Amino acid sequence: MSRRNMIEREKLQHLIENIGIPKLCLILLLGISLIIVSIPSGKTKKNAQSTETTAKEDSTDLYVKKQERRLVNALKHVEGVGKVKVMITVNSSKEAVVNKDSPYEQSSSEKEKTVKEDEQTVLVEEDGKKVPYVIKEVEPVVEGVVVVAQGGGNDIIKNQIVEAVSVLFHISSYKVKVLKMEDS
Repeated sequence: MSRRNMIEREKLQHLIENIGIPKLCLILLLGISLIIVSIPSGKTKKNAQSTETTAKEDSTDLYVKKQERRLVNALKHVEGVGKVKVMITVNSSKEAVVNKDSPYEQSSSEKEKTVKEDEQTVLVEEDGKKVPYVIKEVEPVVEGVVVVAQGGGNDIIKNQIVEAVSVLFHISSYKVKVLKMEDS
């Protein structure tokens, strides 16, 4: 070993003896954790976007499940229907309609006329953050409904189910399919 390596080894051994192994490990762990925390991460924006997307999907799923439960509760009380299972499909997620401020500007001169409209989203402060002012929320549009019922083999019951679903969801009767539930 070289003289330099021996000196460094002695210094390290002296440091370990004075500080102690547990304290040295603690200092090492704190240093590593500080390095990890101080590294900027691009994941924050991605996580926020994925959380927002997941929230939209979850709210759509919750809406669909709620509508399915309501439809099952309504249909199971109809005479002749029996047990019911329902599946609803929608074409989009919930949509928020925001308020827009539209100042209107018109200048006219002899030679030219200019009309200018600049739309700006109206923002309000919630919990210290500025968010768009939502006028209304548009629920997803129901695209199709499948109803599996014990009484689905009877044409009269089938027509009653189709009419009820068409009225409840404002959809055409061809978007509703009624099937007979298998005996089990």
